[in-house]
Amino acid sequence: MAAPSIREDSLEATIGDRLREREETIATAESLTGGLVSSTLTDVPGSSDYFVRGFVTYAYDAKRQALSVAREVLDEHGAVSAPVAKQMAQGARDIADTTWSVSATGIAGPGGGTAEKPVGLVYIGVAYAGPWGTQTSFSMTARHVFDGDRPSIKQQTVTACLEALAEAIDTVKLDE
Repeated sequence: MAAPSIREDSLEATIGDRLREREETIATAESLTGGLVSSTLTDVPGSSDYFVRGFVTYAYDAKRQALSVAREVLDEHGAVSAPVAKQMAQGARDIADTTWSVSATGIAGPGGGTAEKPVGLVYIGVAYAGPWGTQTSFSMTARHVFDGDRPSIKQQTVTACLEALAEAIDTVKLDE
């Protein structure tokens, strides 16, 4: 049985086309998705034109060591937080030396949730490296609470990462 082909109008293909046209690159930093964002981006034929690296940093120490997430931020906010998602995205972008990065940290369940941080809570980060001297680099985060079982929450997270990335790419206008 042949593997399903990627639709040309899929979000991951559209992102790939935009990155290729703009001669930009991307890295990912993932926790709860365990590499699914990277896998989805690299499902697109020719993704080696723009996909540089994926970091799967499930544990606190992995986030510190591989992405330079500050111990103080992890201690104060916990791994599932906007500040950690932001530092994950910034770390992936800077360490992989890419134009873009996207990160995801959250609680896929079925256990591990609390009243303050329920199962399905996800933070997504996106970071952009503008050209040196332009002061256009930025990073941002978004909070989501998804319903469903573990596989569903992970898939919704992948979709939200791709949507956030596509939206951010659209906000950066290149000089023509």
